[in-house]
Amino acid sequence: MTGRRGDGYHTLESLFALVDLADTLTLETRDDGAVVRAGDVPGVPADEDLALRAARRLQEASGGRHGVSIAIDKRIPMGAGLGGGSSDAATVLLALNRLWDLGLSREALIDVAAELGADVPFFVFGQTALARGIGERLGPMTMPTTWLALAFPDVHVATASIFAAPDLTRSTPSAKIDVFSEGYGRNDLAGVACARHPAVAEALAVLTKLSPHARMTGSGACVFAPFAREDDAAQAVFALPAGLRGRVVRTLARHPLAAFA
Repeated sequence: MTGRRGDGYHTLESLFALVDLADTLTLETRDDGAVVRAGDVPGVPADEDLALRAARRLQEASGGRHGVSIAIDKRIPMGAGLGGGSSDAATVLLALNRLWDLGLSREALIDVAAELGADVPFFVFGQTALARGIGERLGPMTMPTTWLALAFPDVHVATASIFAAPDLTRSTPSAKIDVFSEGYGRNDLAGVACARHPAVAEALAVLTKLSPHARMTGSGACVFAPFAREDDAAQAVFALPAGLRGRVVRTLARHPLAAFA
């Protein structure tokens, strides 16, 4: 966290990476211009669904007449700091760019994405990136394929509550990194999340014993440990105590729908 703007938004410096854990979205175009959700998403009212908001904002920005029906099968835990909702919104933008035959550039889609949330532009950007500003200033980064052991504490961390915490460090000097370096930097949000959610602190302590590079993802609650080999990540997940869910994921160099813009 490198500061706070006059409008309340926090400025940051963060390494964003894609992993092969994803929700499944099914989109069907409509001729009546309506944007609707097919089925429920537990814990997400339709009027708060970022995927629906993305479709409507793209419709407004492009002047399109088509509509869409969106079904979402959630696999990314909510409140885990893994960007599930932001990823879904970006997927909608990329997919509708193709389905509605809009032909918008990636830059144009990123402009729309920035109106939806600070993390959405990264998923439209579509590759490993260093994000600055409020998340909209993205620079490409390269990093080796990495296997991650994820641990999911049984707690939902509200991002807004972490950013609003009075004890949050908001003035960390810029690391000025331009190349990937394992173990470099820190997560300024982790201290606040761990203090308010002991389960997050416990999960982080467990993974730190297995890897010195264990971190919390985003604003939490998920924590992860990176490994060069899949077997090592799998062993770390196997070593998690009973009651702490885990899984192994792999980093991706590019978003599966990157070519849609």
